[in-house]
Amino acid sequence: MQDHRKLARELDIFDTDRLIGAGLPFWLPAGAVIRHALEEYVRELEQRTGYQHVYSPVLGKRELYEQSGHWEHYRDGMYPPMAVGSDDIGSEQVMLRPSLCPHHAIIFRSRPRSYRELPLRLAELGGQYRSELSGVLGGLTRVRAMQLNDGHIFCTADQVAAEAAAALAMIRQAHRALGIEPSRYRLSLASPNAKYAGTRESWDRASAILRDALAGAGVGYEAEEGEAAFYGPKIDVQVADSAEREASIATIQVDFYQPERFALEYVGADGGRHRPVMVHRSVIGSMERQVAHLVEVHKGAFPPWLAPVQLVALPVSDNHIPNAQSLARQATALGLRAEVVSEGSLAARIRAHRLVPYQGVIGQAEASAGEVALRLRDGRKLPPLSVAEALASIAARVQARQLELWDAADGTEPDVTASNVRGLPQGSEAEV
Repeated sequence: MQDHRKLARELDIFDTDRLIGAGLPFWLPAGAVIRHALEEYVRELEQRTGYQHVYSPVLGKRELYEQSGHWEHYRDGMYPPMAVGSDDIGSEQVMLRPSLCPHHAIIFRSRPRSYRELPLRLAELGGQYRSELSGVLGGLTRVRAMQLNDGHIFCTADQVAAEAAAALAMIRQAHRALGIEPSRYRLSLASPNAKYAGTRESWDRASAILRDALAGAGVGYEAEEGEAAFYGPKIDVQVADSAEREASIATIQVDFYQPERFALEYVGADGGRHRPVMVHRSVIGSMERQVAHLVEVHKGAFPPWLAPVQLVALPVSDNHIPNAQSLARQATALGLRAEVVSEGSLAARIRAHRLVPYQGVIGQAEASAGEVALRLRDGRKLPPLSVAEALASIAARVQARQLELWDAADGTEPDVTASNVRGLPQGSEAEV
């Protein structure tokens, strides 16, 4: 596994600058494409599973985080308050948020709620900020400003077990689509003598719910004390980087504490007022850490639906450039990310774009027949196909977010010149 900090810069995914500041990476065009594809995927996944999307401010008054408990339990990881207002009487203190959950609690509280609305699933791709020490910052994995895929489910006590199990299933589905495998599942519990919010009874209930969710999914896990959030236990989905450092890439937390702190209520079937339970969940974590992990796992050879460029059109000679341009235009019209590369020898262009999932080679025979000879990133070569058929097949795989480049039985031939590193084609002009 390669270090994403080196490879991602080579792939023009992100960079940093001292004038912007340490731990504040900026996304370059290729990285922005990957991030956008991830955001679209998780939004669609959430919409299909009953989530409603919201937006909330990245700032909040200090008292918001005092009420949530963050100021008491997490102050060292927060940026200092900023005074706003024209005078001492009218001024107030606002802060960059360390978490989205207080904002979502306020959104729930902003309207009268009925049991008929529950479970109410809210999701947001939003910014949050951590005052990390400079010594722990690194590439995209440890940053001071991040975009988090976050969600909060407000439900009855009878619904919370099913909601936790459904969140775990959604996380596992997303990770399969991304082609990643967790190193382990961790049940993060409180330390026996540590200071945590809430009651021991609520912590025990939350821990039991999460244990049942893991058992119901048939997922092995390790229980660790001292890794819980201050307001409740959690399931952490762990991955390891190139240096075998572990990080959480998804999480599920059951929280009885913050609904109490914010006095959240709903009207039950009996006409009485009841307190909801709050389930925190993040399916793919922060965009920064997720992309860092994807770079290392796939070594830049991303699944076709995530690849910054999905198809590169390669004319054999200048005479075939118009045909390559037409191929790229038709691909773009189908929603694919395509470009034409005509400079240099064909063999050099094939090597230079070996991370692109599909290479469309067009020589005289293909140009005359309205066809394209596809080379796959894993080294396989397809017999010439009509442009329409080739693009329709690629677009279908991308739209379905498949990991496989092509079906094994679809007439592909191995490329004897393919590299033994992830099967990336080296090639030469004579072999096209």
